[in-house]
Amino acid sequence: MSAAETTMRAKSIGFARKLVEWWALAGGVLLIAVVLMTTWSVFSGAVFGTPFPGDFELTEIGVAVAAFAFLPYCQITGSNVSADIFTSRAGPRVIAALTLLAALIAMAFSLLLLWRMWAGMIDYQKYLETTAILQIPLWTAFVPILCSLALLCLASVVTLVEATEKLAQGAATGSKPS
Repeated sequence: MSAAETTMRAKSIGFARKLVEWWALAGGVLLIAVVLMTTWSVFSGAVFGTPFPGDFELTEIGVAVAAFAFLPYCQITGSNVSADIFTSRAGPRVIAALTLLAALIAMAFSLLLLWRMWAGMIDYQKYLETTAILQIPLWTAFVPILCSLALLCLASVVTLVEATEKLAQGAATGSKPS
């Protein structure tokens, strides 16, 4: 691979990492907004006897969107749940191979969810389903979730590329398989 190709790949991976990081931060801001809204609703309900109408609807939507926003970040930073007790004595090549396998599974999972969530969004649009109190169209919550799943797929590709490079480096240096 030429130096220009290596630089371009590094810039692309860097851009993907920043995009995923900002998306997760936006999910965190959304979660803080949900907490503040819920706090205000509880306070106004206790003090004034009038809680915020539809607070539970906004909480459901906000928490779901935020949770999906964190998935790509967990993938790209290697922060997903893992069983380190089984790999604590494994060598770098075994860990890279397991990371590669995990990236493939995450990519397949994200593509499957992207496909099925897209179909769900289309159904919610078709039948004009809304929340009970605030009348928010339910399909609108699917848009940021679909973006999160697309970013999860991108994060999976990044971790797949990085794990493949680590495996190739291990093979090139002639390190013993672990």
